[in-house]
Amino acid sequence: MKKALVLGFAVALIVFCIGPAQAQYKATMRLASALPMDHPYMVGAQKFADLIKERTNGRIEIKLYPSNQLGKGEREMTEGIQQGAIDLLVTSTGPLGGFSPSINILDFPFLFRDFNHVDLVMDGPIGRKLLDDFEKVNIKALSFWENGFRHLTNSKLEVKKVADAKGLKIRTMENKVHLSAWKDAGLNPTPMAWGEVYTALQQKVIDGQENPIAVFYSSKFWDAGQKYFSLTAHVYSPSPFLMSKKTYDSMPKEDQELFVKTSYETGKFQRKINRDAEEAKLKEMAAKGVAIVRDVDRESFKKAMAPTYEAFSSQFPKADIEAIMNAK
Repeated sequence: MKKALVLGFAVALIVFCIGPAQAQYKATMRLASALPMDHPYMVGAQKFADLIKERTNGRIEIKLYPSNQLGKGEREMTEGIQQGAIDLLVTSTGPLGGFSPSINILDFPFLFRDFNHVDLVMDGPIGRKLLDDFEKVNIKALSFWENGFRHLTNSKLEVKKVADAKGLKIRTMENKVHLSAWKDAGLNPTPMAWGEVYTALQQKVIDGQENPIAVFYSSKFWDAGQKYFSLTAHVYSPSPFLMSKKTYDSMPKEDQELFVKTSYETGKFQRKINRDAEEAKLKEMAAKGVAIVRDVDRESFKKAMAPTYEAFSSQFPKADIEAIMNAK
């Protein structure tokens, strides 16, 4: 009888200390972005939040904070992820090289052929290695979402070839590879925090900027005087979906696995809705008076930006670049 009581007490202690602790894990998390709710970032974020709530029976709720509500820009919000002040963040790669330098290999001009090539790399071993590198700086990178291929816009003229754009003062991200590429192309790139861009365009402090279709559309840059949209597709911008490692490590293993799996699944959904909506957005932009320049001589941009590869050869070996370019 005594042994049975002792055994029963031990079993009860194990169940109390281990089983319910995991089953009862509850959290309300904050997911941030620099972009508004109608951008594909936040459409994907809402999908992720809904799936997590459904799959945890409401134990984990994720609240969304778009439009820089939790920081002045992506760099500051990434620091919030690193420190544990923000739980989740979908961001461009712009400021991330300052945290995990290897990610900047994705910022080289004309690195990717098309969206199929993108998916092959992002969802393969190269992409996984780049995500895993963030753990060295106390960030858990869950998966790759996307912003899309970047294009050049300006307020002055139609840009069909690189010579047309010479001397234009354009806003770029705080990204050394991007800055180098635009200087090689003969433009005047100006790094600027995202929150300052609209006003700078409106006040003619800068002539233009470069971003994917979804960003231009959601930001309504036609109202800031951006009359010309050249489909240069000079750089593909993936968007790592980041999580505070502090938050990640606090969760039971089952929930950690759920977050990784769901983020990967949502990434495929987010990329698809982003791509599927591009042509319709271009038509709406044209209706707003934006000249969509489709017959761009991309080879002229590619040739002009080629020296950037050599400039960063010590940081990004040719073999690593070729592994991405030649992925099949």
